[in-house]
Amino acid sequence: MVNDKILLETGTNELEIVMFNVGTGLFGINVLKVREIINPLPITETPNAHTYVEGVIRLRQEVIPVVNLSKVLNFPSSENPEQDKFIISELNQVKVAFHVHSVSRIHRISWQQIEKPSQLSQGEQAQTIGIVKMEEGMALLLDFEKIVVDISPEAGVNVESLKVLGPRQRSAKKIVAAEDSAILRKLLSDTLAEAGYDNVLFFENGQVAWEYLEGLACDPDYDPLEEVNLLITDLEMPQMDGHHLTLRVKNNSRLAGLPVVIFSSLITDDLFHKGAKVGASAQVSKPEIVKLVQQIDQLIL
Repeated sequence: MVNDKILLETGTNELEIVMFNVGTGLFGINVLKVREIINPLPITETPNAHTYVEGVIRLRQEVIPVVNLSKVLNFPSSENPEQDKFIISELNQVKVAFHVHSVSRIHRISWQQIEKPSQLSQGEQAQTIGIVKMEEGMALLLDFEKIVVDISPEAGVNVESLKVLGPRQRSAKKIVAAEDSAILRKLLSDTLAEAGYDNVLFFENGQVAWEYLEGLACDPDYDPLEEVNLLITDLEMPQMDGHHLTLRVKNNSRLAGLPVVIFSSLITDDLFHKGAKVGASAQVSKPEIVKLVQQIDQLIL
């Protein structure tokens, strides 16, 4: 099991990542996504499964799909299967076992050590959300949510589900959103517009979102709460994460009244208290877009 004692104080703009290897590559996963790391269990193959899915395992009383990361990354199979591990993760309210070739150690790093990879370095099938710069080299943070949605699109945002909300006057409201994934920014933009929130200003990480909000707060000619009615933020973002962004907003006297909604795959019962501690007005787990719009409605309509 991953020890809760390693988890950081909320809002420090740091994270703990579990380092692991697939082939010759070094990768990382946020500790907050990891439930436990186990030796491989017997796999039951399932018919017509996605090419990335090896089958399912039974872990205690749960049946969990196994995703082979060497297939996802188009890397060769393990040369030393006795070192293989299953990283049991929970994201988008789904438990998944990621099959990796070895697990090394846990690193504590700052989000400022993480850079967004360029499109040129990834190609069309972007699987990486960040490049971690460390003294001994570099590691890649994989986009595990995208991997899951690629396998099972129903695990993503469903625009059709918004129809249950019915029409309301939402277009006059001004929203700022911090989301590092270009794909999710487009999807979030489309779904919020479908609901009627078509005045949304997007930023690719918490740092640039904070710079914009701080600029509004520093201008005595403006009331920042008239310029922005609500902030939506992801949690995992290069440069500045969502918890630290929320803390900055709530510690600023002119921005403290701004409602902040955390929208992330990391919202679980165990981690909900972290968002509450930094003053989040609401926390919604991806991909519950209907609940997100309902929370926005309650906060600013």
